[in-house]
Amino acid sequence: MPNARDVLTPEALAMLQTVVSAGSFAGAARVLDLVPSALSYRVRQIEDALDVLLFDRSARQARLTEAGAELMREAPRLLGDLEAVANRVKRVATGWEPLLTIAMDSVIARDPMLDLVGAFYALEPPTRLKLRDETLLGTIEALASGEADLAVGSVLDAAALGFTAPSIRTRLLGELRFVYAVAPHHPLAALPQPLSDAALRAHRAVAAADSSRAGPRMTVNLIGGQDVLTVPTMQAKLSAQLHGLGGGFLPEPMARPYIEAGHLVELRTERVQPVGQMHLAWRVRSNAQPGRALEWWLAQFEHEGTRRALLERHRGR
Repeated sequence: MPNARDVLTPEALAMLQTVVSAGSFAGAARVLDLVPSALSYRVRQIEDALDVLLFDRSARQARLTEAGAELMREAPRLLGDLEAVANRVKRVATGWEPLLTIAMDSVIARDPMLDLVGAFYALEPPTRLKLRDETLLGTIEALASGEADLAVGSVLDAAALGFTAPSIRTRLLGELRFVYAVAPHHPLAALPQPLSDAALRAHRAVAAADSSRAGPRMTVNLIGGQDVLTVPTMQAKLSAQLHGLGGGFLPEPMARPYIEAGHLVELRTERVQPVGQMHLAWRVRSNAQPGRALEWWLAQFEHEGTRRALLERHRGR
C-alpha cells in the first residue's frame, strides 16, 4: 500500500486542485482528459495512503472535507517549495554555495554586518547564510577547522597562528584602538592618572573569553594576580563594565558613545593603549576560486567605508 510520501506528488496535488476548481469529478476528468472512474481511483489512492477522506461524496459536487481543505491550503506552499528547491539547485550548479558560514569576532559591529546580510539577500541568492559569534583565536580557529568559510575580525592572520594551509587566505580588515574604561562609580575612576599596574591589580578585570575550543587560548592585557570576571563576548564585557563589575580595555568605537554619555569613564594607564590589527580570512576551493557567495562578500570588503563601519559603527554611533 502506498504511503503519504508516495502519493503526495506535485502531479497529485495539481490533480486535486483541478477537482476543486472544476467543482466535480466529472468536470475535472474532462479537464485532465481522464475518464471519471480513473480520476476517482487516483483520488481514492491518495485518501487511502493518508487514511482520510478528502472529498464528501454524498453530493454531486466535489466538496472538500475539513481534512481535504487543510491539504488544499498547504498545496500551494508545497508546490512553491518544490519549485524553489529546483531553482536553488539550478543556481547552485552555476557556482553558488548551498551554505556560507561566517564567523564574526565579537569586536565586529553588528548593525553594519546585518546591513551586508540584507544586501546579500536582496540578490535572492540560493545560498543560505549562517552567522556565528567567536572571540579572539576562536574566530580563525572556526575557519581553520572547516566550521566556517569566512572569518571577520580575526585578531591575527592565519600565517601568524600557524594555519598555513593553501586553502586559507587572509587580508587586513583594519586597525582597532582600545581604551581603558570603568563605570563612573568604580573606585579606579577616583584615583590619580595614569594608573599603574599595581593600581589595576587591586581591582577586578573583566575579560572576554577566547572561544577557541581545540587550540591555544589568548588572554589580553591581564595582570598577574588580578581577580578576573570572564564573560563570553566583547558585548558582554562592555555590559559588565557598565555595571561597575570591573575595568578593562574596550574597543574605542564601542566604548565611545557610553563615555560621551557619561556611562563610562576613560582612564589613562601606564600601559600603552593597545591597537589591534583585525583581519579577514576565508577558505577557497581546490581550484583557488571562491564560490559566488563568498566572492560577493569579499567584494564588499574592498570598500574602505565598509571595513571602517564593521570596526567603528557600533550601536549608538
